[in-house]
Amino acid sequence: MALARILWVDDEIESLQSQILFLQNKGYEVNAMTNGFDAIEFVKENPVDVVLLDETMPGITGLETLAKIKELYQQVPVVLITKNETENLMDEAIGSQISDYLIKPVNPNQVLLSLKKIIDNKRLVAEKTTTAYQQQFRDLFMALNDNPDYNQWMDIYKKLVFWELEMEKSDSPEMREILQSQKQEANNEFFKFISKNYSRWIKSGDAPVLSHSLFQSKVFPHLEKGTPLFFVLIDNLRFDQWKAIQPIFAESFRIISEDSFYSILPTATQYSRNAVFAGLLPVDIEKQSPTQWKNDDEEGGKNLHEEEFFRGQLKRLKKDNLRFSYTKVLNHQAGQDLVNNIHNMMNNDLNIIVYNFVDMLSHARTEMEVLKELASDETSYRSITASWFEHSPLHQALKKIADKKINIVLATDHGTVRVKTPYKVIGDKQTTTNLRYKHGRNLNYEAKDVLAFRDPKEAGLPVPTVNSSFIFARGDGFLCYPNNYNYYANYYRNTFQHGGISMEEMIVPVIRMTNK
Repeated sequence: MALARILWVDDEIESLQSQILFLQNKGYEVNAMTNGFDAIEFVKENPVDVVLLDETMPGITGLETLAKIKELYQQVPVVLITKNETENLMDEAIGSQISDYLIKPVNPNQVLLSLKKIIDNKRLVAEKTTTAYQQQFRDLFMALNDNPDYNQWMDIYKKLVFWELEMEKSDSPEMREILQSQKQEANNEFFKFISKNYSRWIKSGDAPVLSHSLFQSKVFPHLEKGTPLFFVLIDNLRFDQWKAIQPIFAESFRIISEDSFYSILPTATQYSRNAVFAGLLPVDIEKQSPTQWKNDDEEGGKNLHEEEFFRGQLKRLKKDNLRFSYTKVLNHQAGQDLVNNIHNMMNNDLNIIVYNFVDMLSHARTEMEVLKELASDETSYRSITASWFEHSPLHQALKKIADKKINIVLATDHGTVRVKTPYKVIGDKQTTTNLRYKHGRNLNYEAKDVLAFRDPKEAGLPVPTVNSSFIFARGDGFLCYPNNYNYYANYYRNTFQHGGISMEEMIVPVIRMTNK
């Protein structure tokens, strides 16, 4: 079998026979063409690994051929071979995404080196990634067994995300499997860590930054007189999804710090996001605003009062004189309004933008077969997030003010986890329907599958009804009732859910940026 299939296009191809022979002896299959038209037709019909393309040909030039080939097959690497090293030609060629260029006359070894660089590069990167992870595997294993504190847990999770993204370059399914099982083991340990420490965090001051302390710790300290601060909350954004959109932000903004904080439990919008804006735990929000706070089983929107809650936080912190705007984007039209209005926000000290997209994506993915196909796993989920953000009104709006002096803090309310393991729970009629957490009376469950709070106040949560307890699923588990158990277990398996205890849901990004 040939090492690779090469298409060599040159109007003087006869004079290159010795070169072609040299490559064939090295194990490459070489198809020769004398003009751009034939080359384009050939690419339409046949897969090729690399195109060697002469720049000056009669009829249709190398650059025109290049453009047509890229239209047909964006990913194919093209090496431009040219007599002419002028700067504007190079600019145009590089702009058209060539992989390499060679200056005539070329010798056979030059061509061979260029091909090796292009074809073997993927393999070499994959091998290097696998070796580097093998070295790090032991370190991660040691860190997990070294009783990590909340800061070390954030580091462990970031390292696992780093390797997950690196493994996309590797084509070793075995290594990916090892990483996945290491991540699962980490989540098991993380569950024990949260079970042991969470209620202490809620009671004492010795805690990481949690949802309700986010503004005080990570936003207010960066308010500068005369420089508007944009606080952008993209709901449901995991740390790996931030890493997927980071390069798009980096084109327009300077990233100052990539930090993380802990979402409170349940890792669900009505709890964690209300806590972010109120600067209070849910139990205290309910105490101070009993009419605005809604429990899961009550009718009405659960996140309708974020702006009011935020005003309350400003008042408590004696920051009432802060000029701020609050914009919530729930649909495309609201996104367009944001684009049109962003310049008017430059007069405020603080602009809050809450953007609902990732949450809609994860819920729609559960319901819609087509999205299950498009976001079948974490890799494709990241890819969809990046594609959405790149073309989103949010990106357009921020690009409009990228040349102004601004600060940005980007954060989220909680993450999500892909659930795989159903756990049986029995409850009465009042039990809530969430898959990752439930509250109700007389809940029956396996103690090892969940973290249970008989007294919700210990977790900083309101008591919905007398004798209600809360339970939170661990790792990749989801809570199912016994009736129609198999149907629901299969329906929800492999969907992205939130509300429970996993690194993906709880350790979430808070990023600081400024204009370049």
